[in-house]
Amino acid sequence: MAVKTLTINNQLISARSDETILQAAQEAGIHIPTLCYLKGLSEVGACRLCLVEIVGSNKLSPACVTQVAEGMEVNTNTERLQQYRRTIVEMLFAEGNHICSVCVANGNCELQDLAIDMGMEHVRLEYQFPRRQVDISHKYFGIDHNRCVLCTRCVRVCDEIEGAHTWDMAGRGKNSHVITDLNQPWGTSETCTSCGKCVNACPTGAIFNKGSSISEMVHHRERIEFIATARAKKQWLF
Repeated sequence: MAVKTLTINNQLISARSDETILQAAQEAGIHIPTLCYLKGLSEVGACRLCLVEIVGSNKLSPACVTQVAEGMEVNTNTERLQQYRRTIVEMLFAEGNHICSVCVANGNCELQDLAIDMGMEHVRLEYQFPRRQVDISHKYFGIDHNRCVLCTRCVRVCDEIEGAHTWDMAGRGKNSHVITDLNQPWGTSETCTSCGKCVNACPTGAIFNKGSSISEMVHHRERIEFIATARAKKQWLF
């Protein structure tokens, strides 16, 4: 496979021609913030936190879905990008009901980590305080829509890894939300296999194990990549 040579933050690196900027950066040890991205799942470029500047282009490009090119010059941590990313994180906090002190994922939350990385001490936007539901009808799991960031990782892991497609998206704009089985209570789902992959894929405390208390929720996101890699290499064929 052809190899491309490019520059990321003035660092000369090589990458396979089918790799994205994000993959090339990660292999080179260069950090680019993400939220909707999860190794083992398809890339959708939804959160826009991985936006980067490409020399010669006036627009910002999502690193997770932009393929590398020969001679490409990429900047990932400019002041402009930092301002955009902080605004995005603040918008996520303002449009949801994220109260870290009483969340099951406190201390193990990607949104919380992003806020810390951005140096976010407060939200400059007006809080929306939406009225969202909590569904604990499932025997083992629950979902708190107040903590959902619409990353669609649960939708993709259920479709691409488990093959059940229990989860989907409904609504538009501020009314967008994830649903199970055509907007039925999760506990009545006839497609859910109770595998728990959506719980591990969730970046926040939105999808949780029932019985988890404050700060007790632990996500094992590496399991998703392990399963996807094993299947791609056909290691589980009998």
